[in-house]
Amino acid sequence: MLRVRVTARAAGEIERAVIWWMDNRPSAPDALQDDLAAAFNLLTRQPGIGTKVASERVGTTRRLHLGRVRYFIYYAVRRDELVVLSLWHSSRKAAPRV
Repeated sequence: MLRVRVTARAAGEIERAVIWWMDNRPSAPDALQDDLAAAFNLLTRQPGIGTKVASERVGTTRRLHLGRVRYFIYYAVRRDELVVLSLWHSSRKAAPRV
């Protein structure tokens, strides 16, 4: 099983998204946190399930869509780590630069 490492950029994106979600989704305030935890658990066991995306800086990068909350997790696998690169809402037109 891989260890999870969240980059500083992704940590900031996650923090802002969680705060927004809790403030604006009172019927399911923990949905984003719950879905992220489940996704991290899944990806540490099956990192190849995400869709490959082009990356200018990292090499093989993948993304996993969290359908209920409509976010993408962008990540890469480096040795024994799942490196979380970005959290990006699917309503944004452009993808993050990873």
